Amino acid sequence: MPAKHLIMIGHAALDRVYRVEAFPREPTKVRAIEAIEVGGGMAANAAVTAARLGAKVELWSRVGDDNAAAIIKAGLKAERVDIRSVESFEDARSSTSAIIVDDNAERLIVGMRDTSMPTSTSWLPLERISQADAVLADLRWLEATRVAFEHARKTGVVTIIDADLGAREALPEILELADYAIFSAPALRELFREGDDDARLNRVLARGPRHAGVTLGAQGYLWRETDGSGGAQLGFAVDAVDTTGAGDAFHGAFALALAEGRDTAECARRATAVAAMKCSRLGSRAGLPTSDELEAFLAIRG
Repeated sequence: MPAKHLIMIGHAALDRVYRVEAFPREPTKVRAIEAIEVGGGMAANAAVTAARLGAKVELWSRVGDDNAAAIIKAGLKAERVDIRSVESFEDARSSTSAIIVDDNAERLIVGMRDTSMPTSTSWLPLERISQADAVLADLRWLEATRVAFEHARKTGVVTIIDADLGAREALPEILELADYAIFSAPALRELFREGDDDARLNRVLARGPRHAGVTLGAQGYLWRETDGSGGAQLGFAVDAVDTTGAGDAFHGAFALALAEGRDTAECARRATAVAAMKCSRLGSRAGLPTSDELEAFLAIRG
């Protein structure tokens, strides 16, 4: 079967990850047990996830014209992600993050994004959307998400939004264009402060998507759909080292499973497993499985 073609739109970054025994109680010097430098960013991590699993993936993103951009692009290229539409802008700075992870897999993230990054979408190859099996976007480049989702709707291509914290004011408009809206728990609870998660998901559905879900970390995934169906997928227990990028991995795996024609419950099962496997290694990408590794994991775990 030919590889599924996915387009990911949004954030690409460079992460510098440090593992420490414990967070200090007051400002001081702390020795790192381990440190790595690796590509990050929500859409970029989702792209790498799907590529590892065997998809044909292209990333539409923006970076600066700097050393960080060179590392970001090299990392994506090494993962066989199509980076022709990762545009470098002169005088802009690429996104970077410092991520501190303790022995309990808790983390502190300090991120920098250049708010003056150009927002133009005129150079995007929108004609390629009709050839894709699915389009996934985060909330870090709203102009591109909007125009791509509008084009996808006209051509009948399924769309998935990674709804994390940020861009709350723009979410109602984006939800009207999205087929699948997958929230982090903090983002869902920020958008709708009243009621439980079930009620919140039903309120998301009222905004336009046919599927609304929320990732719940180790607890798994909860979803509801406009036909009245829904479900919950329990998380898979692993020895967690670092949860950085677990949500991104979930989105990338879910998008691929959806493109493969799997039903919602199976999409959720596979995505939850991929997110758990990612957490077994430091950084957002080292723990991402290949397709064979995922199948072996699921065969053992059921």
